[in-house]
Amino acid sequence: MADIIAIDGPAGSGKSTVAKLLAKKIGYAYIDTGAMYRALTLKALREAVDLNDEEKLSKLFNSTELDIISDKTADIAVMLDGENVASLIRTPELTEKVAYIARVAAVREKMKDMQRKIGARGESVFEGRDIGTAIFPDAKYKFYVDADFDERSRRRHKELIEKGIDISLDEVSRDLQARDHKDMTRKIGPLKIADDATRIDTTNMAIDEAVDKIAGYINH
Repeated sequence: MADIIAIDGPAGSGKSTVAKLLAKKIGYAYIDTGAMYRALTLKALREAVDLNDEEKLSKLFNSTELDIISDKTADIAVMLDGENVASLIRTPELTEKVAYIARVAAVREKMKDMQRKIGARGESVFEGRDIGTAIFPDAKYKFYVDADFDERSRRRHKELIEKGIDISLDEVSRDLQARDHKDMTRKIGPLKIADDATRIDTTNMAIDEAVDKIAGYINH
């Protein structure tokens, strides 16, 4: 599993940016597993599938072609039934609905198989919530990227404002708190740090510094 680097962590920790830049730095493919759940959520919303009906969500996934394509430049294509939906899956409305998809056991099992097949293609940095614990538990390199809650809230708020989304810091904090709770308490694939993962606290750390620190572990 030396060709797989597993990076987990909560929203707003800097995990995604760190994973992208790390992949670019070391010449690995970047795989955002959360984007796969977002893409399926997009399809469910488009087809007006009841998000509380786990059987229908599982059937929806069975009829879905899903893939992540990375050219090792940190840019990815999120392919949903042949359509690149990478630019369509980051809206607040969709973000708050992803948890409905992520909690379905049948979907997570199929996603796990799909992600492992993607990993078999070669050297990759995988980013998500359960990469080091469930998807690639034997990965040689595992990292848990984190930051304190207030800092994560500020980062998420700044990101949304820059995207032109009018939302208050209090609203972002409440949404983030709810998301953390859902991620950490779901029965299947909860967010937690793997026993053998290295924790990287980015609260007072520049992104480049965090990337260099992780690269240092890998090149040690």
